[in-house]
Amino acid sequence: MIGLITTLPLICFAALSGFTLYFTQRFGLEVTLGAALFILTVGTVGRSFANVPALYIGTLLLGIGIAIMNVLMPSIVKRDFPERSGTMTSLYSGVMGIGATMGAGLSVPLAHATNWQFSLGSWAILSFLGILFWIPQLRNRTKPKNPIHIFAAIKKLGSSPIAWQIALFMGLQSLIFYAILAWLPEILVDRGMTPTKAGFVLSISQGAGILGSLIIPVIAGRFKDQRKIVMVTGAMEIIGIAGILITDTFLVSTWAGILGFGLGGNFSLALLFIVLRADSAELTTGLSGMAQSVGYFIASFGPVLFGFIHDLTNSWSIPLYSMLTIAALQLLFGLGAAKDRMISTNS
Repeated sequence: MIGLITTLPLICFAALSGFTLYFTQRFGLEVTLGAALFILTVGTVGRSFANVPALYIGTLLLGIGIAIMNVLMPSIVKRDFPERSGTMTSLYSGVMGIGATMGAGLSVPLAHATNWQFSLGSWAILSFLGILFWIPQLRNRTKPKNPIHIFAAIKKLGSSPIAWQIALFMGLQSLIFYAILAWLPEILVDRGMTPTKAGFVLSISQGAGILGSLIIPVIAGRFKDQRKIVMVTGAMEIIGIAGILITDTFLVSTWAGILGFGLGGNFSLALLFIVLRADSAELTTGLSGMAQSVGYFIASFGPVLFGFIHDLTNSWSIPLYSMLTIAALQLLFGLGAAKDRMISTNS
């Protein structure tokens, strides 16, 4: 039941991302994003009540809000900042990482200083501020002039090798990320490291991921073809995993940092590819929905899969070897996604 709290948002990401294009065509991009912010705020407040059903319903609403906004952010970048897509992707993916780190780092101390209900509910202040900042945009209600029929968009994207390469690149990156998030401390504790030090190593990986998500898109946005950059970030993931696999705890912080930087860079690259490879904001919404539906569906298997392999083999070596194989596959799909090609509404 505790694991379900973490899994519910991922289920929302996988199930709802593909429908966001319909919502934007029906209500407009601005209204859809404003509604998602409102749902997020209600869910965050709702799960703070000292009631188990409220915890799960609030978490479900929170996941719905985030799922819709995840899809729409690349569309907004495509529409409003077409010449600065790398910089804007860097900005918002980096802030996402910083926000996640703040939430993880401050929630427990805040709960100890007050109580868990206040700690959970207090984060609604940020999403409420987001609503206030977004209110001026609600007057626009931008709808596509020549809307793509939802089934036509699904057919076009479903038959596009580029779209699938982006989706699988994003999915495999997320699978590794969530598996590392769930199991890296456990791996290090089993090797004799204290839980405090193991948590510190994970925080190094997370911090390096923020740096990767800030730096890589700015560099990648300057080029039409990003294959060389994918080679670097993909190699960093493989080197980081191999270092954790081969060594016991020696230099493990270094390997975790290299892995984290590669993962953060590849996450922001996946978002950038969504912006760069579609020829319109509307098709970007569809591609974003597809990539995130497929991506988070794959990602949801990560923690369970690696835990299952560990239980089956009573070793962390086989799960890490499996992760190396997945990282190599991710690199192959990333090289395809990084080519200078475009998915067009007219072809």
